[in-house]
Amino acid sequence: MENLIIEYSGNGKTGASLPVGSDPKSPSEILSPELLRESVLGLPEVSEPEVIRHYTNLSTMNHHLDKDFYPLGSCTMKYNPKINDRMAGIAGISEVHPLQPVETIQGSLEILYELGKFLCEITGMHSATLQPAAGSHGELTGVMLMKKYHESKGENRKYILIPDSAHGTNPSSAMSSGFATISLKSNERGCLDIEDLKAKMNREVAGLMITNPNTLGLFEEEVEQIVEIVHQHDGIVYMDGANLNALLGIVRPGDIGFDITHINLHKTFSTPHGGGGPGSGPIAVVEKLAKFLPVPRVYRDGNRFALSEDFPESIGRVMGNYGNFGVIVRAYVYIKMLGLEGLKHVSRNAILNANYLRVKVAGKFEVPFNRACMHEFVASGESLKQYGIKTLDIAKRLLDFGVHAPTVYFPLIVKEALMIEPTESESKATLDRFYDSLCQIEEEARTNPQILHDAPLTTSVRRLNELKANKDLNVCWKKQ
Repeated sequence: MENLIIEYSGNGKTGASLPVGSDPKSPSEILSPELLRESVLGLPEVSEPEVIRHYTNLSTMNHHLDKDFYPLGSCTMKYNPKINDRMAGIAGISEVHPLQPVETIQGSLEILYELGKFLCEITGMHSATLQPAAGSHGELTGVMLMKKYHESKGENRKYILIPDSAHGTNPSSAMSSGFATISLKSNERGCLDIEDLKAKMNREVAGLMITNPNTLGLFEEEVEQIVEIVHQHDGIVYMDGANLNALLGIVRPGDIGFDITHINLHKTFSTPHGGGGPGSGPIAVVEKLAKFLPVPRVYRDGNRFALSEDFPESIGRVMGNYGNFGVIVRAYVYIKMLGLEGLKHVSRNAILNANYLRVKVAGKFEVPFNRACMHEFVASGESLKQYGIKTLDIAKRLLDFGVHAPTVYFPLIVKEALMIEPTESESKATLDRFYDSLCQIEEEARTNPQILHDAPLTTSVRRLNELKANKDLNVCWKKQ
């Protein structure tokens, strides 16, 4: 275990050397009395080596991509090249203020302008906005555009259709925009049930939100027919772009007929993420929806870049002028470094890794929709319940093998789900090691299930009572 930083404190220790002016003054000579503290602040007094070692030790207690494999399905936890962080840390970029005069931030505006163009080319769309702060925020923005489109035609549509395999943020975004949701069934192949869509699509439905590839890692085989059915009723087809990592350079949503798609820059185009952020969820749209996009928008005027709010039908501002700019810069660098051919290899390698692992895992665990997948697949721990083992036990035990657990219990249409996404970043050796870990866990379930009930055994924090931890969070430090 690692001590708290306060426990390393000692009188007289210091880790900083501050400059002394030619005429040093005490705080009371500079500040008014009401700004002065009446008691000592009580900060820890520690040396620089103690600070460095403390935070380095803390970093090893957490699991992250610089440490080992992170097959968190649907989250695309790929390795993040350090060049992205270095470029985003340049002073002229990291210290830019959103209200600076545009003459002083021409480089930053050029990045925004060019990335918007890149995303339109990648998705086959007409226009894009980089403002949304995350994928769910992009969804919300997209649904707001959907609503604005119908209102501009004098219609007040009530419903949005959402497949039963959808991310939970889809119905949340729809409800937040004032729509009711209608669930669509999946068929026996794990794709959207066309007959159910036909029965539920009508002129009261604003549109369909669908993930492609879906959360089972399967490409929607009848996607063109799906789009046509919705468009027959002037509905809008929204593609949840959470799984865009499977499509780069292979399929463009706009070419299929989608009207809106969001893009998780932090997932598909590589930014360290987790724990609630940072994120960036731009959306790209077809031409008929472009006039509703948020403002201000970056445009090119000869050799200079500028911002404009002269779009009277816009839904307005959804965030600050530039969105989460640090994430945007990282995505820009990632795309520029790889180029078109590199992006094609990203998706092809992600698909290859997922299918290699799917075939191996299917030899030990049930894979309900065991056919060629895209970038991820869903296995099931249902077969181990006969030994008293749940998917949660598998997930906890995997931590002892130095890898993060896959997404568990999602999508809901698979019992005891293990949603596995290896990404393109991992080697065959890493995938084989992960598979070997699953094999050992399967054997332990049959021969020594108590190990799985007790796991994890080697992590800094053992298995918690998760319900109590959520309801009775206690992060106070008490000296023993």
